[in-house]
Amino acid sequence: MAAAKHFPHTEPRWMQNTFIAITVGFVGVLIFLPVLAVFTEALRKGLAFYIKSISDPLALSALRLTLLTAVVTLAANLVFAIAASWCLAKFNFPGKNFLLTLIDLPFAVSPVISGLIFILVFGARGWFGPWLGREGIQIVFATPGIILATVFVTFPFIARELIPLMQEQGTEEEEAAILLGAGAWQTFRRVTLPNIRWALVYGIVLANARAMGEFGAVSVVSGHIRGRTNTLPLHVEILYNEYNFAAAFAVASLLALLAVVTLIAKTVLEWRIRVEQRQAIAAATEVA
Repeated sequence: MAAAKHFPHTEPRWMQNTFIAITVGFVGVLIFLPVLAVFTEALRKGLAFYIKSISDPLALSALRLTLLTAVVTLAANLVFAIAASWCLAKFNFPGKNFLLTLIDLPFAVSPVISGLIFILVFGARGWFGPWLGREGIQIVFATPGIILATVFVTFPFIARELIPLMQEQGTEEEEAAILLGAGAWQTFRRVTLPNIRWALVYGIVLANARAMGEFGAVSVVSGHIRGRTNTLPLHVEILYNEYNFAAAFAVASLLALLAVVTLIAKTVLEWRIRVEQRQAIAAATEVA
């Protein structure tokens, strides 16, 4: 380990400094400065106006809908990701590669297009719209449509964290547990879940960040009904279009704060993973 710390760099010093400067400059221009600008503009009219803007009933309604959408989306994605990852990693079946491609579909399709798809399927003149209308069920321009659109654009995140890990781990440990008499649920809870817990949490962090900030698909299916179907990003857009810039940036700062919390959770998670990896390496070295 000591030798690894003092391993000489083959790249010249000027190249290292250049790449560091490019990285820091890129992060500063595209991340730090915009976040700083958001909070600067949010507080431009003073703290009292800032508090008034974020405590406005419409802003609070948008915040509640955003959090509700994120919670339901994560719950749905969690069930799907575990089931899909287990299926794809542990079994071979016809159409497996096609299913993997479908999981990546939201990465390739514009969120606006996905929103239009839900309008086509569940809208008043869509495939199921007339039947839903007769049954008194409203999907688009209501909370269910917002949740469905958000689930669609976020469901690959958790699955894509779990599938490669579970494929790498194989099935040996589960098979050993079953041979020792463990049931299916016991095997999953005591063998599979501990092995994937950090990848699972990491995927949840990424999916949550995307769910809270989703704009394109939600904008199409929401109808922009104030106090009912506006999430925080949509509420920010309305305030900005009304030239109420200070209030728009104040509400946007809530999204920035949620993003900061997400980044802190991600950083803590990565630190825990590194600590556990070092402990595992140390334990293996002592055994050897």
